[in-house]
Amino acid sequence: MSWLSYSSLIPPNLFILLTVIGLVLAWRWTRLGLIIATVGGILLYLASMPVVADYLIGYVKDLTTEVPVLPSSAPPGAIIVLSADYRRSDAPGQAYTAGPLTLERLAAAAREERRLGLPVLVSGGRSGDIEESLANIMSTVLQEDFRVPVRWREDRSLNTFENAAFSAEILRRAGVQSALLITHCRDMARALWSFYAVGYPVIPAICSRQQVAAIRQTDDGPQPRSVSSFFPQVPALLTSYRALHELIGLWWYRYHYRDGETGPSPTAGKPAP
Repeated sequence: MSWLSYSSLIPPNLFILLTVIGLVLAWRWTRLGLIIATVGGILLYLASMPVVADYLIGYVKDLTTEVPVLPSSAPPGAIIVLSADYRRSDAPGQAYTAGPLTLERLAAAAREERRLGLPVLVSGGRSGDIEESLANIMSTVLQEDFRVPVRWREDRSLNTFENAAFSAEILRRAGVQSALLITHCRDMARALWSFYAVGYPVIPAICSRQQVAAIRQTDDGPQPRSVSSFFPQVPALLTSYRALHELIGLWWYRYHYRDGETGPSPTAGKPAP
């Protein structure tokens, strides 16, 4: 395990780290340390302001309308659900289960499955030190709690780009030419870019161009802000984290996966029982 995790380098976690480093340096080099700590503190304060957090998350959601998507002559033939988080389970004999973000996506998938009657693919490999893949966890929850059958499990992916690459591989093999994509709106831009890069047509279940355009038409302009919008709040800090994570992730994907390759392909994904 790396001594410094990836999440530690994503703002606003990075701002906290920067502030601590500055305070430590101040014991030896007072001026330099105070400058670094001050910059880190200011950035942390900005990230925890609701007005800044709302702007960042709104910007990330708007990016969805700017990401190119591949056209398809065929309507969606499947529903793809991307994994998010997990948590320890309180149920006997079950170590882990879907986290709240994943549950929101599974609930959306259940609604779309009942509305459209399309087969479902869940996508997510092993995360952290857990032995079970997120796809297996999602499949269990969908089938046992939502009573929705799962046709395919993509259980090899470690990030959103691999979600797209390996899910597209499974669906192409099954003869499905396009699919409906389910993830959160704030994650949709990176997910759509990934499917575009691997050459597979998907349609966003939320945050589509039409939906965003409809929201803008009914928008009355900037809403009035209260004084509290300019004071630090923990929920705003979490929102900023998620927004900055997506912005940095999208930039990194465009650089790292610019050729649309995931590297050596592992064994193929398997259908759900």
